[in-house]
Amino acid sequence: MKLRSVPKTVLSALLGLAVHAAQAEVTIGVTLPLTGPAAGLGIPVKNEILLWPTTIGGEKIKLIILDDATDPTQGVKNARRFISEDKVDAIVGSAATPVAVAVSDVAAEGQTVQLALSPIELPEGKGAWSFRLAHSVALMGTGIVQSMHARGIKTVGFIGYTDAYGESWLRELNRLATEAGIKVVDVERFARADTSVTAQALKLNAAAPDAILVVASGSGAAMPEMALYERGYKGQIYQTHSAASRDLMRIGGKEVEGAFVVSGPAVVAEQLSEANPSKKLGLNFVDAYEKAYGPNSRNQFAAHAYDTYLVLSAAIPLALKKAQPGTPEFRSALKDAIEHVGALPVSQGVLNYTSQDHFGFTPDSYVLLRVVDGEFKLESK
Repeated sequence: MKLRSVPKTVLSALLGLAVHAAQAEVTIGVTLPLTGPAAGLGIPVKNEILLWPTTIGGEKIKLIILDDATDPTQGVKNARRFISEDKVDAIVGSAATPVAVAVSDVAAEGQTVQLALSPIELPEGKGAWSFRLAHSVALMGTGIVQSMHARGIKTVGFIGYTDAYGESWLRELNRLATEAGIKVVDVERFARADTSVTAQALKLNAAAPDAILVVASGSGAAMPEMALYERGYKGQIYQTHSAASRDLMRIGGKEVEGAFVVSGPAVVAEQLSEANPSKKLGLNFVDAYEKAYGPNSRNQFAAHAYDTYLVLSAAIPLALKKAQPGTPEFRSALKDAIEHVGALPVSQGVLNYTSQDHFGFTPDSYVLLRVVDGEFKLESK
């Protein structure tokens, strides 16, 4: 049938549907460290994102995934491209803290929601468009220091990254340890790309603290603990939530036995009580992820990616009631929707974002694990 033979009213309706369909596609830009020192964080995130359903609320989701190479400059380039060229409705990433911090500036400038996969700390007034899917350092630090206090630890040492992640943990450790009557006796730092921390381990061993907090991520978290073990350190080791990966045991072996690791609950979903609101969702995440990628492939950061989809699934239908994707109005509506979803159980705890709280996790949204016989075992807090 020739186009001119179609009645005008029918043609108008068809054109209207075509325009709606074009507008309704929700575009999400994803920037991840798929190469570089933090690739061990970014690759599991990408793996989980590839398992996402292709629609939310009946609307097609278009994903654009770029490598930021663990480089803040590249992360900024990716984010600028997402906003200026791809006209994305939201940005996911990065999993590397320094990159995610840099991306937050672009997100704020472009008034586009950022769903960060790391616990980025931003100056007041700078994080209006950034929501975190990782637990805050303040929340996880509280869990670690409470454990230290309960075990009678009086002195603690610190060894961590020289970047934003390491510094945020050092600030919280100093604050929380002081409040708990625990003295920080030595502070050592290293870069993500470093392959040895021998000098730092020797200094910490000489200081002989009751416990040491290691602030690193993925397989890199094993290196400081191994160095301390090899130099005879006998105190208690604590690791942050960026170390809640089997890479810690795969690389560290017997040298990481007995370490405490603070974590989101998805890593040990099977060990959670039936009453835990994250158990069912955690099992859903683990079952699908390990079916796709193999036994014990679950990862803290992959779980954050799973939860990102849950947040978008709750917020996008609300935003669609106010505006069409691809518009400034939709981006604003999406931000508002995320802030008003209310308490949302996810695999890593319970999120309750508000206009004043873009970390969202409720105080009980963490677990304390211990490495026992090469496995993570749930500990009482």
